[in-house]
Amino acid sequence: MLAGSIFVGVALAPLASTMRGVVTPAVALLMTLVLLRIDPAQVMAWLRRPWMVTFLSAWVLLVAPLVAFGVTRAMGLDGPLGAGIVLVAASCAVTSAPAFARLVGLDAEISLIVAVATTALLPFTAPPLALGLLGLDLAISVGGLMLRLALIIGLPALLALAIRRWVGAARLEVVAKPLDGAAVLVLVVFAFGVMDGVQARLLADPLWVAGGLVAAFGVNFGLNGLTALALIPFLDRRTALTAGLLAGNRNQAVFLAVLPAAADPSILLFFAIGQIPMFVGPFVLRPAYARLRRA
Repeated sequence: MLAGSIFVGVALAPLASTMRGVVTPAVALLMTLVLLRIDPAQVMAWLRRPWMVTFLSAWVLLVAPLVAFGVTRAMGLDGPLGAGIVLVAASCAVTSAPAFARLVGLDAEISLIVAVATTALLPFTAPPLALGLLGLDLAISVGGLMLRLALIIGLPALLALAIRRWVGAARLEVVAKPLDGAAVLVLVVFAFGVMDGVQARLLADPLWVAGGLVAAFGVNFGLNGLTALALIPFLDRRTALTAGLLAGNRNQAVFLAVLPAAADPSILLFFAIGQIPMFVGPFVLRPAYARLRRA
């Protein structure tokens, strides 16, 4: 459904255009549903390993964007494509990382805590990096981007916490599968809306879209492989591979939700294209992960 919805959004341009206005509410609703499925006690238990969580979070939020910035400048990608690659690398780990990790046989628990930690820290790391240190032009100030990110992340977190306290963990566990199903449906609606403009750009400039798709796969698989290779000497193989999965799969939806309309549309389009490798990557890489775990 998820992969199919992306291609439906490209094929049915009027549907994508109609759904574009619900992208930001869909992101907020999706984050609320995902956070409802996270037990705060489980998160606190993993925080008893603070050095591991801190190290992996710092790698995802700080090291990866600096590496991406260096690579894009070395390749001469200083336009919208380069800015999009750096922003992807500066984003938090995707909130569905634990599900991806389970799918390919990696560590879902550490994926959960790093996804939560990087999501919470994103408003404080991405704006200074993107707008200050790296100097990307996103038509918004550092403070403005920090505030928007804080709202799109903080409000769903508060709402999820309030619902969990009101309903209770036991009742939420009873409706766990319906909540997961609702999250999938919200993702489908999001995928429709986020593909707005892709068909028109594909018809007008197919080479740019093809280049954007190659770049999206490159940043996803590149950060994944680089992270795993860099950390295998220091961590056990399964944790290093999990770190690679976290580094490659980023929550680009938050930037789609918070960047102003004046931002370069090519950057927004790159985020839309970037959903494709994120959804198909775990399926493509699953056999490779199986071999690497056995090695």
